Amino acid sequence: MVSRRFLRPNKPYTPANDAAERVRSVATQLQMGNGGDQRKFSDLNEKFKFLSACFEQLQHSVPNSQVHELATVGDVVAFYQQAVDTTVPLDALKRSELPENLHIQYEYLRFNPATDTKFDGKTAFPKSSTLVTGLKYRRKYEGHEAKRSWP
Repeated sequence: MVSRRFLRPNKPYTPANDAAERVRSVATQLQMGNGGDQRKFSDLNEKFKFLSACFEQLQHSVPNSQVHELATVGDVVAFYQQAVDTTVPLDALKRSELPENLHIQYEYLRFNPATDTKFDGKTAFPKSSTLVTGLKYRRKYEGHEAKRSWP
């Protein structure tokens, strides 16, 4: 099983019910049927033609980082039967059912003494600033520059 890494630029893919048969039919069309799923590719050109034909048939390409792992027709069949889920792990947690004692705060709060009502503007870290460095979150969160007692 190939692990899918976090935030990879893969497109989502749900395998068709007949994906294995379609890959095998491509193999027979290219006269690669001898040897069944254990047949190895004779050279890189044959492998390229076969993977290109499979892409045309199933509209799902093999990432460059996995081409070397596909040595037989059976490996290609297994690749096209595997679903690709591009959901970010945090979003996947939103859809899952969590235990009653576990809570995930998806929209977190940032401390700012001017707007804090829970602790009357008092912080546990009086000499540390809350900086917002990302351009995406500058509009959403306001930063705070802590006062220093020495220059």
